[in-house]
Amino acid sequence: MTDAQPPDILAERPPYLLAGLVALGALVLYVLTLAPTTQFWDASEYITAAHALGIPHPPGNPLFVILAHAWGLLPLGVDYARRINLFAAVTSAATAGLWFLIAERWLRPMVAPAWRRRLIAAAGAVVGATSFTVWNQSVVNEKVYTLSVLTIALVIWLAVRWGDQPASTRRDHALVLIVYLLALTATNHLMGVLAAPAVLVYVLATDPRALVRPRFLVAAALVVAVGTSVNLFIPIRAHFDPYLNQGEATTWPALKAVLAREQFGKPSVFDNPMYPAGPDNPGHTLVLYGQQLLNYVQYFTWQFGRDWLPGLQRAMAVLFGALGLLGARRHWRADRRAALAMTTLMLTLTVALVFYLNFKWGYSQPFSGPGLEHEVRERDYFFIGSFAAWGVWVGMGIATLMTWMEEAVAGRAGPPARARLWAPSAVVLRLALVPLAGNRFTAPRNDETLARDYAHGVRRDVSVLVLSLANTGWYLHQLQRRAPATFDASAAPELYRGHAWPRPATPWMSRFYLGGPADTLPDYVPLAQPATGYLGSIAVSLDPGRIGRPYLMRSDLAVLQIIKDELGKRPIYFSTSTGNYPDQLGLSPYLVGEGLVRRVVPGPVAANANVRLLEGRGFVNVPRSAALLFQVYRGGETAARPRPRGWIDVPSQNSLIGYVFAYDTIAAALRESDPARAARAVALRDAILANTTYAPSGGRALDN
Repeated sequence: MTDAQPPDILAERPPYLLAGLVALGALVLYVLTLAPTTQFWDASEYITAAHALGIPHPPGNPLFVILAHAWGLLPLGVDYARRINLFAAVTSAATAGLWFLIAERWLRPMVAPAWRRRLIAAAGAVVGATSFTVWNQSVVNEKVYTLSVLTIALVIWLAVRWGDQPASTRRDHALVLIVYLLALTATNHLMGVLAAPAVLVYVLATDPRALVRPRFLVAAALVVAVGTSVNLFIPIRAHFDPYLNQGEATTWPALKAVLAREQFGKPSVFDNPMYPAGPDNPGHTLVLYGQQLLNYVQYFTWQFGRDWLPGLQRAMAVLFGALGLLGARRHWRADRRAALAMTTLMLTLTVALVFYLNFKWGYSQPFSGPGLEHEVRERDYFFIGSFAAWGVWVGMGIATLMTWMEEAVAGRAGPPARARLWAPSAVVLRLALVPLAGNRFTAPRNDETLARDYAHGVRRDVSVLVLSLANTGWYLHQLQRRAPATFDASAAPELYRGHAWPRPATPWMSRFYLGGPADTLPDYVPLAQPATGYLGSIAVSLDPGRIGRPYLMRSDLAVLQIIKDELGKRPIYFSTSTGNYPDQLGLSPYLVGEGLVRRVVPGPVAANANVRLLEGRGFVNVPRSAALLFQVYRGGETAARPRPRGWIDVPSQNSLIGYVFAYDTIAAALRESDPARAARAVALRDAILANTTYAPSGGRALDN
């Protein structure tokens, strides 16, 4: 199937300098819109992993950790979080340069003049680089996917360069390098390996015998072993017990569990993810798969005008979808080998990936009903590779439109006028600026500091138990053996100065995860009917109807045991982000609200001079809450800052809603005694609420 290429096409030198300029332009955009600090979701975890040479959640991402740690050592003159965000920007900008090279090479059979071809290739690269998900993920290191997309573009470019070599001089070392990069990127994330099918069909269409030559096979096996050996970083580093050591992979079974992501219990690709595995699982039906494909289509509609109203978003998606399909059609007619590789890549990054990921209904998909669980957040970042690569075909579609315009006018123009046909057709190039204009409010993060400000005032000597991780044994084991930091009054907010809190001398629990063979909590304990018991002086009633399941999970058992062992020895709080979880455990009579937390007290709460019972809110320590909300917390002011399109990441808006309830509560408590501060609390509450989808007017946040 090898397409014969004219010698002049193969001989033309790739425009590496222009590719560098395209990458530089993308980098300037990303730097101007770069997140100044950490953001919500996984950003803080990966920043911590880079700083501590630690191990983030499975699959551990050792390649990212090593590269980001080295990057973090560079004297870039900015704080560490911004430095790691810049790592994402640089990798994504370099990817834009590679897509430009790929597009420019594949446009050669379609557009003869080099300067025109390179403008069109740049236009395609701009579309890919400014699509919503690509831009939004390139200005913060929330995930590891910008590095994966870089390797995808790099191996495609290397395959193109290998294929352009004359058969008489073609060498296998380029293929060996590609195999090495695919093995290496697998130690970052398996997303990078998704380039393999496209490379394979390109090689088969060019020189299939290259894949069976003994020297290549031996070299490929060796470089695969070398590349994947980076995974050994995980058990080696785990033995040193860094601050972030998820999975604690100090044994081979533990390493296997981390690499296989067993912690997340991902269902089989042939199961319905909304039902338990087993004979009663309805399976991965065509209806389910169709719904998952519609979720991808939904994300595609966000890419070219996320700032705009839903109808205009969809119109832009139709426009750029049609441009891409037009470019694909032209690609197949001009260069079948390259078109086959590109088509394989796009199908792998969309159709195949959707099937493999096997997600529940998308977070904002408008479907509900029994058994129809939704994802806990939007998952568009998994498809960042397809959105970036689509720009290549969009560029070809733009080239096709320009050709049609010139041909339509050429028949009615004399020879002198034909030379000037480029000017009107070049207007089509402006389409490449649509995503830049349509995402300029929602993709940038240069003014967003809420995640950092939300955490301000959290004392470092306070230990935090994450309920989801408390279902794993390694996490509870680490909590037990790691003592909290010593309280530093000089670095604490003013509210805490002048006080001393000695560091606890005992672990959280008195009898579990202390090194003995039988000191682990079970995965779950059946709770078929209501049960009562005592946690020290606290009487609790555990009701499966109130809990919502006929069993207690390991996390529940850990929480109850900690309260039993530590009540009265160290203060115990539940964050309001846990919702009604402590109430489900029967702890309502023993909870007092203090700002964004609820303190557990040793006896039933009674009202006094400081603690008031507020209808619908329970007992609240009014002076303490007021001091926290007006003197300690910084996140409230940040959450109240006007945002042109509201809070875009709707799944994380509960962080804002926590402030809404806190300010509403303190406003009710201070309405008579301190009307000025009550009014201030109401103003903050309303300003924060206006950024959410719960606003009375529907909020400024876009419909999803």
